[in-house]
Amino acid sequence: MSSQEAKLIFDGRTYRLPVIKGVRGERAIDIRTLRDDTGLITMDPGLANTGICRSSVTFVDGEKGILQYRGYPIETLAEHSTFVETAYLLLHGDLPTRDELSLFSRQLNESSLIHEDMRLFFRAFPNHAHPMGILSTMVASLSTFYPLPDVLDDVAEEQFIANLISQVRTIAAFSYKRAIGEPMVYPSCNLRYIENFLNMMFSSPVKDYKLDADIVRAVELILILHADHEQNCSAATVRMAGSSLSNIYSVISAGISALWGARHGGANMEVITMLEHIRASGGDGRDFVERAKKKGSNERLMGFGHRVYKSYDPRAKILKDACHKLLQKPGVSDPLFDIAVRLEDIAMHDDYFLERNLYPNLDFYSGLILKAIGIPYDMFTVLFAIGRVPGWLAQWREMVHGDNFKIARPRQIYCGADIRSYIPIAERK
Repeated sequence: MSSQEAKLIFDGRTYRLPVIKGVRGERAIDIRTLRDDTGLITMDPGLANTGICRSSVTFVDGEKGILQYRGYPIETLAEHSTFVETAYLLLHGDLPTRDELSLFSRQLNESSLIHEDMRLFFRAFPNHAHPMGILSTMVASLSTFYPLPDVLDDVAEEQFIANLISQVRTIAAFSYKRAIGEPMVYPSCNLRYIENFLNMMFSSPVKDYKLDADIVRAVELILILHADHEQNCSAATVRMAGSSLSNIYSVISAGISALWGARHGGANMEVITMLEHIRASGGDGRDFVERAKKKGSNERLMGFGHRVYKSYDPRAKILKDACHKLLQKPGVSDPLFDIAVRLEDIAMHDDYFLERNLYPNLDFYSGLILKAIGIPYDMFTVLFAIGRVPGWLAQWREMVHGDNFKIARPRQIYCGADIRSYIPIAERK
């Protein structure tokens, strides 16, 4: 806690508000007593200037392009870690020992099956059902098959955390198989987390799926880079839903629903749509960029700019290299990557984008990688959700075990009609 304070002068009185300081120097005015003391609330649409918690999970510095999980730079984790190890780090606060990682991995593997009766649910969805809708619904339904105990001890909490991290990829793969009319492929005790998911997605009774180390690593990177991102829309949704003490399966389902939106998890699909549009229209993308710069234009340069980052998204740098490596493999090249590289080069030498801090973000390259390895477009956001589940769980866990845990209840400024008298229907005009 900082010894600094802010002063608010209102109606001739001065109110002193403490200033909270984080370990990286960020500061916040503590307004918890503001309404009681002054009768005022703050107005902040989009919550861009509002801190909803104190957290030790993830640190983001958008101006400097920094992302860290539990103090570890994302570049270090992307180079050395695995998704399962990163998930453990987010949940427990420290990197696991060899024995801890082995135990955690085994628990995830043993929790990967879903109740056999849930197969009936998959059959009930229409063929055109979006995988994110299926994922959200099926995750919420887990609470009926794996009900939480009245007293949630450490053992039970670890188990349902393992259930969610592991079963979400099984549900995702099953939903894909349902969409293409193929039989579901069960998880294997002989495969690791990423390998298991890819095998459930792409193997069939008449065609074995050959695991490729480069593809496995590319998916691993995508999941690591998506694992958490501070108080974004879906993480804040998880905290808000969880603040009511709703069961954790419903809480994660709420996070999935928030992620589904085009402004959040669906952006990488829009990047691919844009690149395909540019390719179909011919040219090198310069005309498209010029149209996107014009005020009132319907064209938008997707995958550039970020609500938080005002410099190059560190995750985009990592995925650009991974994308380049993957697309150098025989039979994996994609002309859309060449267009993407040209677009980045054009934008990074254009004052219009530089002055507005419009740099490539994570979505700009993640969709290209997923497309290259055969993930269908409507599954892109599902991969995002699989990666984000450990972060959501870490945020939820920190909240419910925190000292200042209370139900979220934002305020508003009412701007509707004043008090009105009821008019009988026969007298209304």
